[in-house]
Amino acid sequence: MTENELAKVVVHLGLKVHRELGPGLLESVYEECLCHELLKENVTFQRQAQLPIYYDGQLLESRLKIDLILEDKLILELKAVKTLQPIDLAQTLTYLRLTKCKLALLINFNTTLFKHGVHRVVNERERKLNMTA
Repeated sequence: MTENELAKVVVHLGLKVHRELGPGLLESVYEECLCHELLKENVTFQRQAQLPIYYDGQLLESRLKIDLILEDKLILELKAVKTLQPIDLAQTLTYLRLTKCKLALLINFNTTLFKHGVHRVVNERERKLNMTA
């Protein structure tokens, strides 16, 4: 599946989870339920993926911790907050840049309408590199 196809699957499954549970729960609950749905759809993913971080050519002891990475293509950053903040978008963009993934979904489950909590985040840098290659 392409990143866009995976994103459609995630939005569909996220909507299913949101309809069943509603807003107001912990992020970890939504993450666990979404993982359950992804398994049912045979989508491969890494949960709480810990990836290496390099700085100035050196491998750091610290690791990048990402909520979900689907099929090594799509990053999911899940939230259950009253309002997304600019730092949430910045964090997601940093994950995209460091992993060289092209697309992420920043999803806030703490909304009355699920569609208001879904945000596509595109790694413009990677997209431009692939267009020139």
